[in-house]
This record gives sequence, structure tokens and C-alpha cells, in this order.
Amino acid sequence: MTIKIIGMVIVAYLLGSIPSGLWIGQTFYHKDIRKLGSGNIGTTNTFRELGPKAGVVVLLMDVLKGTLAASQPYLLGVSHSVNPLLIGIFASLGHTFSIFDHFHGGKAVATSAGILLAYNPPLFALACAIFIGTLLLTSMASCASIVGITSIFIIALCEHDLILSYVAGILTALVLWRHKSNIMRILTGKESLVSFGLVYYLKKKHQK
Repeated sequence: MTIKIIGMVIVAYLLGSIPSGLWIGQTFYHKDIRKLGSGNIGTTNTFRELGPKAGVVVLLMDVLKGTLAASQPYLLGVSHSVNPLLIGIFASLGHTFSIFDHFHGGKAVATSAGILLAYNPPLFALACAIFIGTLLLTSMASCASIVGITSIFIIALCEHDLILSYVAGILTALVLWRHKSNIMRILTGKESLVSFGLVYYLKKKHQK
């Protein structure tokens, strides 16, 4: 069992380490996403700099990394003794500290969502609804990400799901840390907006 656990952890980390945005940009657009926009290799910066098609592909790839990583205990028939969340979390760590990108990486939001999809699909759907709702209100992907991951942590605490509480707590801390510059810009009113949503609409209306 120990060998299986070590193997699953390694596979999860390597899956998470796949720098989707970087590789998509280099392979199909001949651009280094790290040198464009915010410099982040995640979905939001990919959408802005490479377009919706690339953004959707990167989003799906990043979610899939987490889902595949956390699904290993189910696939190997050991989910009764190895909690999928404890394996999946290494995919988020891989995404943030990628071995394929000099231990740099993204902000782990989509990959963390993928882990939740494998563990609890209804809760994943709720998290997506919270994310989309917050995005439509604030027009800020960073704010939606922070609210989404924090909400799952609070829900896990309320449901007394001990393992999910621990893992969600760690991932919330990781996401907050990776978004520290975004948080400062949100507090000072300088955060970038997506081109839709209530705040974007009100800002455009005010500028007219």
C-alpha cells in the first residue's frame, strides 16, 4: 500500500505540474504566456492574451489534471483506505510549483476545482455556481476565485467533513497567497476587470 500511495502522489504531482497555458501558448501560438499580461500561466491570463479558444482549453486541462490525480484511489480500488483529496492536493502543489517550469506555476484554482469534481461532484457544481455568480457581480476573476475556494472551506467546516476541511483550508491558504497582489489591487480599486458583469457595466456606464 505504501508503494501505491507514493506512486499516486508522484503521478498527482506530475499531472499538476503540466503547465497547460505555457505549453498551449508555445505550441500553437508561438508565444510565452509568462511574458504577456500578468505573466500568469493560468486560465484568466490565457483568455486575455491568447483568446477564448486557448483559455477554454487551458481551463479544461487544468481541471482535468486535478480530477485525474484525485481519481487514482478510485481507479486503483483503494479509496476505502486512501482519501482521494489527500492525493489530489499534490496536483495543486504541482500546478503551483511545477517541475516543468522551474518550480513556478499558476494559482491552483482550476486544478483544485478538478480535485473537488472527483471527490464530490454536487459540491463542485455548487462551487462553480458561486464562482460564476461572484464573477458576474464583481467582474473580477480573482475575486470569484477567492470567494469560491473560501466558500468550499466554510461549507466543509459546516458539514463536519474533516478531511475536506483540512484540504480546503490548505488550498484556500495557497490560493490567497498566490492572489496576494490581486487582493491589494482589489482593495485599492485597481484590479483588472473581465469585459462583462455588473461592476464592468457600471464602470463603463460611469465613463460615458
